[in-house]
Amino acid sequence: MELLDFTHTWVWYLSLIIFIVSYYFIAREEAYHLNKAKPALFAGTSMFIIIWIYFVLNWLDTQLLKLETEKLIIEISEIFFFLLVAMTYIEVMTNRWVFEVLQRKLFYHKFTYKQLFWILWLLAFFISPIADNLTTALILSTVALSISKNPKIIVPIAIIIVVWANSGGAWSPFWDITTLMTWTSWKASFWEFLLLFFPSFIGFLTTAFLLSIFIPNTIPESKTKIVNVSLKPWAKKVIFLGLFTIFISVVIHNYFDIPAMWWMMFWLSLLHLLSYHSNKLHRDLSFNVYKNIKRTEIDTLLFFFWILSIIWALDFLWYLKYITNFYDYFWFFNSNIIIWLLSSVVDNIPVMSAVLKSDIDMDTINWLMLTLTVWIWWSLISFWSAAGIWVMWKMKWIYTFSSHMRYFSIILLWYFVSIWVFYIEFYLLNILQK
Repeated sequence: MELLDFTHTWVWYLSLIIFIVSYYFIAREEAYHLNKAKPALFAGTSMFIIIWIYFVLNWLDTQLLKLETEKLIIEISEIFFFLLVAMTYIEVMTNRWVFEVLQRKLFYHKFTYKQLFWILWLLAFFISPIADNLTTALILSTVALSISKNPKIIVPIAIIIVVWANSGGAWSPFWDITTLMTWTSWKASFWEFLLLFFPSFIGFLTTAFLLSIFIPNTIPESKTKIVNVSLKPWAKKVIFLGLFTIFISVVIHNYFDIPAMWWMMFWLSLLHLLSYHSNKLHRDLSFNVYKNIKRTEIDTLLFFFWILSIIWALDFLWYLKYITNFYDYFWFFNSNIIIWLLSSVVDNIPVMSAVLKSDIDMDTINWLMLTLTVWIWWSLISFWSAAGIWVMWKMKWIYTFSSHMRYFSIILLWYFVSIWVFYIEFYLLNILQK
């Protein structure tokens, strides 16, 4: 069924206004003390409603709208249940004192804040290539909060987590949907994607070094309050089960195209059985998965609902269709600049999908450059990536859109350094021509 052209209709303009207004209130949540899930949820639902009203007033066949929204519902449910299980595991690990013990061990070795910053940098470096960006953010943001809640310390750390969680997926075709789509479309080979490691890493190292300047080289004051804390029963099994759950779910989704939520829910059932067994053996009633689910951040899930709904509406109303037209009028390099800018305010998956569907005749170097820059530019605004959204909610009222944008120039420098290294690698050294 062919989509209708809504260009320059009242619903086309009104949807754009709703998007801009909701974007403003989300970005300014600190000023208005308004939870970003509220304007987000309103925008996501109202855009669908006015599209439906447009169909009714113009006697259009609502079957098209029904089919498209069913696809959206499937996409939302997949992410909703994936996140629900992942967040539950984090809560269970917190209940088992996993992060409390990790905090005590870090403090016991008398690391300074600056040293702890580089420890998290190393963790991000090693985790992100083998895990998706959301998983990396899930783990490291929780660890970061166990170190400090001081915004001056935690915000640079949060930026490092978001930046490298996103950048790690740029050069690994297995662990991100965007790079996976490009790879499976035969735009570049597996080994050619690995060449993006150097631009990603050097840019990331530059950003980390500059952000580390803002981190004090002092020992956390809580060092004087160290007490012996040990893991609760079954904690190690929960850690293994949680990491294996996310790992196997992502692998099966990427290679067998089976929704990850089914595997996540299956492993959640195993976690329930583990807690039941623990209650029977140790009579540890605090190990209760249902109570842990209640402590998850439902507002985070509602915010994801807005992200997916707004992208669907923009795509349905043909806003994303325009990006494929740029390549008909501009040189590849200039077109890619436009795409990079668009990916900073719109989710990178539909942006890359639209470019791939247009079947642009670009060479491998240009496809690799587009893959790299879409990911990097995506980190410039915190709430357009899954990693950014999660870290913002985990560090609520500490790491926000405003605090993220205070370091905008440093993140932007990471972008230019990465492009500069890319230019040297592929144009001056002619890596792919040898």
